[in-house]
Amino acid sequence: MTTNKSVLNWVEEMKALVTPDTVMWIDGSEAQLETLRKEAVQTGEMIKLNEEKLPGCFLHRTAENDVARVEGRTFICSRKEEDAGPTNHWMDPQQCYKMLYDIARGSYKGRTMYVIPFSMGPVGSPFAKIGVEVTDSIYVVLNMSIMTRVGNKVWDALGDSNDWVRGLHCKCNVDPEKRYICQFPEDNTIISVNSAYGGNVLLGKKCFALRIASYQGKTEGWMAEHMLILGIQNPQGEIKYVTAAFPSACGKTNLAMLIPPEGYKKKGYKIFTVGDDIAWMRIGPDGRLWAINPENGFFGVAPGTNNKSNPNALASTKKGTIFTNVALNLDDNTVWWEGLDKNPPENAIDWKGNPWNGKTSSEKGAHPNSRFTAPAKNCPCISPEFDKGAGVPISAIIFGGRRAQTTPLVYQSRSWNNGVFVGSIMASETTAAATGAVGVVRRDPMAMLPFCGYHMGDYFKHWIEMGEKLGDKAPKIFNVNWFRLDKDGNFEWPGFGDNLRVLDWILDRCEGKADAVETPIGYVPKPEDLNMEGLEDEVSKDTLKDILTIDKAQWQKEAQGIEEFYKKFGDKLPKELSTELDGLKARLQ
Repeated sequence: MTTNKSVLNWVEEMKALVTPDTVMWIDGSEAQLETLRKEAVQTGEMIKLNEEKLPGCFLHRTAENDVARVEGRTFICSRKEEDAGPTNHWMDPQQCYKMLYDIARGSYKGRTMYVIPFSMGPVGSPFAKIGVEVTDSIYVVLNMSIMTRVGNKVWDALGDSNDWVRGLHCKCNVDPEKRYICQFPEDNTIISVNSAYGGNVLLGKKCFALRIASYQGKTEGWMAEHMLILGIQNPQGEIKYVTAAFPSACGKTNLAMLIPPEGYKKKGYKIFTVGDDIAWMRIGPDGRLWAINPENGFFGVAPGTNNKSNPNALASTKKGTIFTNVALNLDDNTVWWEGLDKNPPENAIDWKGNPWNGKTSSEKGAHPNSRFTAPAKNCPCISPEFDKGAGVPISAIIFGGRRAQTTPLVYQSRSWNNGVFVGSIMASETTAAATGAVGVVRRDPMAMLPFCGYHMGDYFKHWIEMGEKLGDKAPKIFNVNWFRLDKDGNFEWPGFGDNLRVLDWILDRCEGKADAVETPIGYVPKPEDLNMEGLEDEVSKDTLKDILTIDKAQWQKEAQGIEEFYKKFGDKLPKELSTELDGLKARLQ
């Protein structure tokens, strides 16, 4: 336990509010966690899986009305409404605290209150931040112990400091009408009620690591970003690191755990995963931008993860993993989901808990947003730097989206501010999987639209200020699009491991070793600058030329869309970005 007065007082306040029968302080020991796992199995909250095939793995099912993040019920409760900005839902903090406390009051009756001390980032790292989550869910305790660093060593690192994030989670009755996920950035506080689904209740995840941390970063001069971190080792043994931001369904985890194409592998290229989802970045003593992954595990989407799409992610789930809302194969007590293989079990239980025959049922065995929570150390390509806490120096920042036509395979921004512009206009087109029309452009600046804890105009300004501080040591900024389609609707670029060919060019550009053509939107590689060895049969010279082409008419239309999007930020839009838009328009004339 701790002697920290601010922690003890807050825990007492929460205890008085939610009135648990007992209180358990989580110490992070394997013995304590094992006791909780056994209890969860006894109560039916979790199912123990085949110990030989999936050692230390469990299956959990959430309520059918509680299967995803709920953006419409996620609030930023800043004191001034304008500070939350036009892209967030806002509620007055005093009013919100009262409403949440009324919902939470007495909700732990008959339950245990678990107090979880956790560190985002390796304990004691200069990048790390500490949180305390109070919950009535064993599922939350066990997931947090995979996703963050949990235990008594966190108290040692915190000492008497009041610099920690307070997180209250109450399952209550899992009532969707009273479900709220509220962030109070000025108070370092998160409150989540009436949900038991990971993204809403593992408060270290998006709530702290992005919504609260982005605000902390702005006020303290660092950055919390929705980005993977990847190390690329060349044949000479040098490792260069990049971060990359993509909206959902754009292959972020696949890129984070990329497997080099055969030709690259033979030459000695290696890939190291530092993180698959979140990057915290600070300017180091050498003036460069350094990044850590504040998480300790992967909270991945199960459907579509298989030995071909992402063997490293699949390997990460083979031990010590909690699966949520996937199908249970009764024949061997293992799990299955759509896209795992072409052999669905016939004797199974679906994610809702009903008998399921994968060969004959029209229903899905796993929920489309079913998840795995896996320890990062399980990943075969985890970086040796992952746990060190000093961070890795970033050479390039990459933005990307899913565009059928407009955006080329890759282009480099003209400058840091132009790169901020490129990130701010990031967009994907809706696919059939998303609700509504197909091909509608959805803007998601820096992939942070649902996760920025303050006004997005101020967020853009913070990026510009970071660039001023970094000066000529700033990483170069690029944009990629793996999803260009030909006139018949087929993907023109193979993607997956072959994306390393693009990363290769990006790193060469960072070191001044590769050529490029200047276009109205930025610098694009010449077709001969991309290493296409071994891909000649799959991507013809004409196709490659096509995916590197800029269509001015399409970009003029794009510029109109950007102008429309920028209007919502009003006078908070940094003038630097208006200048960049004007520059783009002029170059397109």
